[in-house]
Amino acid sequence: MRIVLVGPPGAGKGTQAHVLAKTLSIPHISTGDLFRANISQGTPLGVEAKGYMDQGLLVPDEVTIGMAKDRLQQPDTAAGFLLDGFPRNLEQAEALDVFLAEQGIALDGVLDLEVPEDEVVKRIAGRRLCRNNGAHVFHVVYNPPKTEGVCDECGGELYQRSDDTEESVRVRLDEYHSKTEPIIGFYQDKKLVTTISALGKVEEVTQRAVDALKAGQQG
Repeated sequence: MRIVLVGPPGAGKGTQAHVLAKTLSIPHISTGDLFRANISQGTPLGVEAKGYMDQGLLVPDEVTIGMAKDRLQQPDTAAGFLLDGFPRNLEQAEALDVFLAEQGIALDGVLDLEVPEDEVVKRIAGRRLCRNNGAHVFHVVYNPPKTEGVCDECGGELYQRSDDTEESVRVRLDEYHSKTEPIIGFYQDKKLVTTISALGKVEEVTQRAVDALKAGQQG
């Protein structure tokens, strides 16, 4: 299956992408992984991207699109793929559409993870990370540490990332609505979009996603 996963920040895209890709036995391709791989390998696109990033500038769409095209031509994508974080805007969606048509393939579906805005703010603004090990993540409501401000795993100090404040989250949501949300309409015109609730336990959301994909195939 060839799938695009979309949804606002805090919808749990990364978690669902990882689980769904494993469930469907297809590679999970995230924008972050594309950048890390190209930069670490020193590819021409990676060098170009790093130049922009080092200056604190946004990486142009054509660079991101080039990385995605290269990745989608790797042998492991022959049976399908799950795109997470790409396309991020209409220009990227249109470029992906042209590229797939050139390859003689098409998307099977676009999964839109829906979460109320207030829930997004609660999820992200309540997140706390360990200063000793960023992989140790807690939440003041959903997964609080045994001792406030202290990591259960190693005793390190817990802190809130500067971009996890409510004000920062609202800015990221505004950016999502203005830049990324329009791709949902683009794919709705192609009758590819299925919207599912991203509320509930991880496994519940995954089951909804799998059911939606199966229904789409049958339809």
